[in-house]
Formats: sequence, structure tokens, C-alpha cells
Amino acid sequence: MSDPASLAAAFSREGVVLVAGVLSGAALAAVADAASSPPPGRAGTRCLLGESWCRVLAAGLRADIRLAALLPPGYVAVQCTLFEKSPARNWLVPLHQDLSIPVAERLDEAGWTGWSRKEDAWFVQAPAAVLAELVALRLHLDDCGPDDGPLRVVPGSHVHGVLPDGAAARGSVVALPAARGDVLAMRPLLQHASSKAGGTSRRRVLHLLFGPPALPHGLRWPAPA
Repeated sequence: MSDPASLAAAFSREGVVLVAGVLSGAALAAVADAASSPPPGRAGTRCLLGESWCRVLAAGLRADIRLAALLPPGYVAVQCTLFEKSPARNWLVPLHQDLSIPVAERLDEAGWTGWSRKEDAWFVQAPAAVLAELVALRLHLDDCGPDDGPLRVVPGSHVHGVLPDGAAARGSVVALPAARGDVLAMRPLLQHASSKAGGTSRRRVLHLLFGPPALPHGLRWPAPA
């Protein structure tokens, strides 16, 4: 699927779409070289958006005509996380929703819960109305086949809002393999999981979160791009 209108319709309905071949050649190689591995013993790092190469990447993704159809006008990149699976860094995640977002400082407001500090930054679980506006773009730096621990999702589950702990949305779980340079767009409220990689390959993904330029109640993104 490559038509922007069709992508947007599928994204609204399913909460996830695969956009093939967004980055390739030297551009993809440069990003892969710049994205260093996470610290030893960790599956990822959350704070790459401060790097100049990452801000350039965010602007390039936003300018892609197919991805632009999934991002409302004016949206900014608010976080970039690197995930890596390999024989030395293998992990799994059960079905869940992404409920935490980065903010510049802590403010005690009703509906904003689960405050925490990660990598010297504030994170908070935002209200469902805020989370429903967000879009994640997952750029694959390596091929991710069925045995490489690809993302598994419950299509359409994003429409149910924030689910109670341990609850699972109704629907089949679908695995989403991807090739180098593909972008998987998803809503953070979509239920998703991933298994351990079963082979000897390396699977790196840059997970960029986009949202509206302003947050309610005077809360601010740390350093939007």
C-alpha cells in the first residue's frame, strides 16, 4: 500500500500501517551508523532526539508524502528511542500499550500519573485523550523477519482507550515483519508485543514519537524537533 489516502484510512481503522522503503542507500546507512548501540545490559535508550542527526531524520520522515498523511499538520517529534535485539541483547515484551510520554518538568495535574525519572528525564502516564493523538514511526535499521522478534499487534485495539492492567483487547494478534528502511506507523494505544529473536541476526529499530506542539495544563515536551 503506497497511496497516501489509503494509508491514512488504514491507519485510522487499524492503528498501524507498514510504509515500505522510506529510507534506503547512503541515507539509511548514515542513520544506522549514527545510532549507536544501547548501554550494556539494556534493550534500548530513550534520549536520542537531542542528537543533530536524529532531528534531521525526524524532519525527513515528516516530509515523506506517505508519512505526512499520517501526521496532522504541525506535529513535532518529541522522543526517539533505539531498540536493539541481538544474540547479546535478547528480550520479549507481553501485550501492552505505551502510556508514558516525556515532559520537561513535573507538574501535579489530575489524570497525569505514574511519574518517573528515566535517563535523567521526566516521564508521565498521560490521559487517554492525549495518548490518542500521538503517532509513533518505527524505522527499521535492519531486516526483521518472522524469527527476529518482530512487533506483534492487535489491529484496531487503539480505539478502546487505556485498558485496565492485564486486560487484552479482542482480536487476533498479527506479526509485522519489516525490511531495512521500512517504517511501521502505529498509535501508542494499540496493544502490541514482541517475542525474543530466535536467530543470530541483529534487529535495530528507531522508535520516533510525534505529537501536537503543545500539551495541556502548561506541560511541555522536553526538546521537540
